[in-house]
Amino acid sequence: MSAKRDYYEVIGVSKTALANEIKSQYRKLALKFHPDRNESKDAAEHFKEISEAYAVLSDSEKRKIYDQYGHAGVDGKYSTEDIFRGASVNFNDIFRDIFGRSSGGFDSIFETLLGRGGGFGGFSNFGGAHRQKGSDLLYETSITLEDVLQGKKMEIDIQKDVECNLCSGTGCAPGTSKITCSSCNGQGQVRISRKMGFASFVTVAPCTKCNGQGKMLEKPCNNCKGIGTQKGTKYVTFEVPAGINDGDYTISGEGEFVPNGINGDLIVRLRIQPHPQFKRDGADLFYDQSISMVDAVMGKEMTVPTLEGTQKIRVEHGTQPNTIIKLKGKGLPRQNSWGRGDQYVRLVVNIPKKLNKHQKQLLEEFGNSSD
Repeated sequence: MSAKRDYYEVIGVSKTALANEIKSQYRKLALKFHPDRNESKDAAEHFKEISEAYAVLSDSEKRKIYDQYGHAGVDGKYSTEDIFRGASVNFNDIFRDIFGRSSGGFDSIFETLLGRGGGFGGFSNFGGAHRQKGSDLLYETSITLEDVLQGKKMEIDIQKDVECNLCSGTGCAPGTSKITCSSCNGQGQVRISRKMGFASFVTVAPCTKCNGQGKMLEKPCNNCKGIGTQKGTKYVTFEVPAGINDGDYTISGEGEFVPNGINGDLIVRLRIQPHPQFKRDGADLFYDQSISMVDAVMGKEMTVPTLEGTQKIRVEHGTQPNTIIKLKGKGLPRQNSWGRGDQYVRLVVNIPKKLNKHQKQLLEEFGNSSD
C-alpha cells in the first residue's frame, strides 16, 4: 500500500468511537484476515494494516496524538516496535479469545511487522534476530554548588552482573562449545498445528528447549552454571560537567551485562545540595546581604562572598531596601553554552526593633529637620 489509510477508516469506526467499540470491530476483522485463517494473498497485508490501526487507537496517548497530527504525529514519535509493544496487552486479550492463548497470537503480529518472525510472513529466524538488552541500573548521588561551578570527576563502584571470568560470558565449560538444539534444529522456534472444527491453525512460538536461541550448552560452566554472568563490582568513572542541573543522566553500556546481548545503561540520578548562602536559578546565583539602616542611608563599601571567594561592592548612600547589585560573570557556567551567569546581591536593610532614649531623640530630630 503506497499511502496509509485513515486508522478509523481501516477499523471501520467513527472518530468518536469508544474503546470497547474499537476493540469489538478489530476482533471481527482479525478473525477475518488473520493469515492462519485466511489463505488469500492479501490477507497478511490487510491484517498488518488493521493491527497497526488498532495498536494506535486502543492506546489513549497514541490516539490523542493521531487525532491531532495524523500519521505524521505518530510516525514521528513512535517506531513500529514502540507502537506494538505498548499495545501488547490489548492484543493478548483478543488473541486469547481467538486462539485460546495470548503469546502466540501477539508475537506473530509483532514479529511479522518487524520482519523478525517465521509466523506467516516468511521472515527470518526469530531466535537469531533479537538481541536481549540487560537491565538498567540506578545510581543516586549529590554534588555541591561548588562542584557545579568547576565540574567534577566521579569515581564509583557498582554492584552488578558482570561477564563470567571463567567462560568469558559464553556459559560453556572450558574446552566445550554450544551445540545445535535438537528440538528446533537451530531455528529457535517451533510450529504448533492445532485443529479447531474444520479449520487448522498454525502458530509459531520460541523453542522452549533452547529458549529461542537455536543453540544449547554442551556442558555448562561450573562457575556461572551456564548463565554467563556472575555477581561482581564494576569500577566506573565519569565526568560531571560544569553547569549541570538536577536530573537523570545516562551512561550507556554500564548497566547489567547480558551474554550475547546488549548491556543495560547506568542511570545517574544527580541532585544538587542546597547551599547555605546562595540560591540558584539556572546559571544565576542570588545572595542576601544584610546592611544596617545607617549604612543604607550613609553608604558603605563592603565585601560579599562568591563561590570563588569574595568581592567588594559599594552601597550607595540613600540605598532603598531590596536594592539589587549585579556581579557580572560571578554565577555558574551555562550548560551546553558559552559564558557564565551573574550573581545578584539583594541588600536587606535591618530596621532596629528597639531603640534607646538617645537613639529615639536623634531620629526625632532627623525627622523634624527633614520636614
